[in-house]
Amino acid sequence: GNAKNAHLKALEGAGERLELLSADLLNYDSIASAVAGCEGVFHVASPVPSGRSTNPEEEVIAPAVTGTLNVLKACYEAKVKRVVMVSSIAAVFNNPNWPKGKVFDEDSWSDEDLCRKGEDWYFLSKTLAEREAFAYAAKTGLDVVTICPSLVIGPLMQSTVNASSNILLNYLKGERDTVENKIRNIVDVRDVADALLLAYENPEASGRYICSSKPVKVSDMISVLKTLYPMYTYPKNFTEVEENTIYSSEKLQKLGWTFRPLEKTLGDSVESYRASGVLN
Repeated sequence: GNAKNAHLKALEGAGERLELLSADLLNYDSIASAVAGCEGVFHVASPVPSGRSTNPEEEVIAPAVTGTLNVLKACYEAKVKRVVMVSSIAAVFNNPNWPKGKVFDEDSWSDEDLCRKGEDWYFLSKTLAEREAFAYAAKTGLDVVTICPSLVIGPLMQSTVNASSNILLNYLKGERDTVENKIRNIVDVRDVADALLLAYENPEASGRYICSSKPVKVSDMISVLKTLYPMYTYPKNFTEVEENTIYSSEKLQKLGWTFRPLEKTLGDSVESYRASGVLN
């Protein structure tokens, strides 16, 4: 309905330049009519299950994998010049063969069997979809570039809270007294948008790109938040954890990507939570 996309129509320039079409990832014809006449396509949609999935193949994997192939096939038929697809670091880090302590780069792929064993359906769906995308590109010559963002936070455009923003919101609501002091690899949603544009516009762009800002410990994140917003109840105790994963965005930075400072991302996130009423 209109309430669902009203925030898009409010975007700057939307009146003149934004056209919304209804499409279903599992309905090829609807995708084909949406991409007809396009020079570039950004494929962003993919299901993120909240909680445990009762039917992962149908709820998570099919929309991700078949949905991606439908988009790519439609793009190939429409002679689209380049497709930029949002993958995830979920397709990078679940890899038992990666040397312990080594910074993750684009050469690492999540292990499909490990994802199945752990019932990590989201990880699996992103891994399969991204692999299928490159296989399709190799087979047809379609130009496909993927972006693998880490934990995406930043200002909300609507009052529905997505899964990754909830992680930050929970710190502000002080729901738990004690939290794990793990390293969080986060990225500002606006920096992800910049990365997608860069991947589309820069002729040099190819393959996959990890998209993550500077790794930050939870305790450091909270101390930045405390300085900006001392009135909230934050977790007080931190338990140290050994297993910490770090990603390199060096390849993306070589393309010209930069990211906002942590204070800016956190501050703008909180301001938007307050403005949209998800935080008092």
